[in-house]
Amino acid sequence: MKEVERIGDQLNRAFVGDAWHGPSITELLADVTSEQAAARPIPNAHSIWEILFHMKAWKEVVHRRLSGERVELTAEQDWPQVKDISDTVWKTTLKELRSVQQQFMQTLSQFDDSQLENMVPG
Repeated sequence: MKEVERIGDQLNRAFVGDAWHGPSITELLADVTSEQAAARPIPNAHSIWEILFHMKAWKEVVHRRLSGERVELTAEQDWPQVKDISDTVWKTTLKELRSVQQQFMQTLSQFDDSQLENMVPG
C-alpha cells in the first residue's frame, strides 16, 4: 500500500468507522440531536455543533490547499457561531460535513507519494 493510500485510509476510518482509536466521527454523532449538539455543558467550551463547523472549515481549507488554492480563515470562519439550532439545520450540517469529507478524500486519492513532501499554498 502506498503511503498516501494508508493516510487516506486512516483519515476515512476516523470519519466513517473502524478507526484505530475507537468510535469514528460518524459513529459518535449517530444519535446526537440538534439540542445536544448546540448545548454547552461546560461553560466557555465549544458546543458539538461549533466543533463540527470548525472541522468542516479545516477540511475545506486542506482540500482547497491541496488543490493549489491559497486559503486563510478569519476567526469567524474558523469557529463559526451556530445561529439556528433546528433539526433541519443540524441534519444539513451533518450532510455538509460528509460532503466535505468526500471531496477531501477524492482530492487525496489523486495524490501520489512523491507529492507528500510538497508545500501547499497557505
